Amino acid sequence: MAQFRTSWTYFCHMSLHKILVPVDFTPVSSTAVNHAIAVGKAFQSEIHLLHIVSEKSRFKEAKERLAAFAEEHFKAFEGKVQTTVRIGHLFDDIDDVSVEVDANLVMMGTHGLKGMQFITGGRALKIVRECSVPFIISQSRPIRETGYDDIVVPLDLHQDTKQKLAIASEMAKYFKGRVHLISPAASDEFLQNQLRRNVEFASDYLEDRGIEYTTKISEHQSGGFVKDVIRYAASVEADLIGIMNFHEKSLMGVLGQTYEQQIITNEAEIPVLILNPFETRIIRQTPFSF
Repeated sequence: MAQFRTSWTYFCHMSLHKILVPVDFTPVSSTAVNHAIAVGKAFQSEIHLLHIVSEKSRFKEAKERLAAFAEEHFKAFEGKVQTTVRIGHLFDDIDDVSVEVDANLVMMGTHGLKGMQFITGGRALKIVRECSVPFIISQSRPIRETGYDDIVVPLDLHQDTKQKLAIASEMAKYFKGRVHLISPAASDEFLQNQLRRNVEFASDYLEDRGIEYTTKISEHQSGGFVKDVIRYAASVEADLIGIMNFHEKSLMGVLGQTYEQQIITNEAEIPVLILNPFETRIIRQTPFSF
């Protein structure tokens, strides 16, 4: 079986963990910063704030405003905080800056359905798709003081979905939380066996690491499964949902391009960890293969 390399290796095994937070000075930016602070405390991260202006005349004012924003939000944060103002375009520059600062994670706020052009419009999805580090997308819901206590991980037929399990387990370990596995129903016996093996693998993986977990089989397939994931996450009061960005193919290979949008804009405003199933900038051997 072919080896796979995950964002988890890059995310968790660097000497200095760095989080990039795009800031537009709206309340959802403040929420994203608070998420970054919680994760930053757990991983002893350096946090980089990024604000992008469209023209040179706004640069000086933006720089002063970002410095004041940082001073206001990081009074109780003991880690290092950096601020960067760029002249450019939000959709084009986030990945460039993530490369320049060697970020392990991007934490970004969105305004729910009204702001979805920021996430799923053509260029917006390109931000996530072309960025080689994980994203956490948050809405206006504040993060708990205890961080990510309950993390929901949908499991499906894609091998690459196991990548998100590794990062979710690291999050759960640091926050002493629980992972909730949910998989879709399948009428075909072959698909049932495939899904069962994925659940068994995930259960063994979490159990070996001493992480508390639960498992659930959805009553629905395809589009119904997406709604079940959201309902289930709300029922367990989840703090995070971990998904993969499959571009043209989604869960079970049939859900289409609205999958990510439905999850990210969930009405419960549960933050979403979203990963791309491709190699990161740092290539290392992972402890398991498929």
